[in-house]
Amino acid sequence: MINITIQNIEEETAVLDVQQFEGHSLMEALKSSGYDLLAACGGMALCASCRIEIEKGIGALAEPFGQELDTLDVLPDAAISSRLSCQLKVNQEMDGMHIRIPKS
Repeated sequence: MINITIQNIEEETAVLDVQQFEGHSLMEALKSSGYDLLAACGGMALCASCRIEIEKGIGALAEPFGQELDTLDVLPDAAISSRLSCQLKVNQEMDGMHIRIPKS
C-alpha cells in the first residue's frame, strides 16, 4: 500500500491509497480520486495549476529540476515545500506522505 494523507482546499483531510497509480503522476492519482486540480497544461509543468504543498515526507522526493523548477521559481507564493504533482511519480517512498492542495 502507498497511503498519502491529503488536505483539500476545504481543509478536509483524507487518507488515499494510491498503490494502483504507482509509476503514474501524482496529479493523475489525485484527479482520478476526485480532487479538484485544474492541471491546465496536461502535465507539462507549465501552468502550476496542479501545485501541492508537501507537509510531511519531502525528503523522499528528488529535488525539482528542469521545467518544474522554472515554473515554481516564478510563483510568488511558492515555498520550499511546493511541488507540481504532475512531475511526481507515485512510488513506495511516498507512503506516509502528507500533502496539502492550496487554495490558489
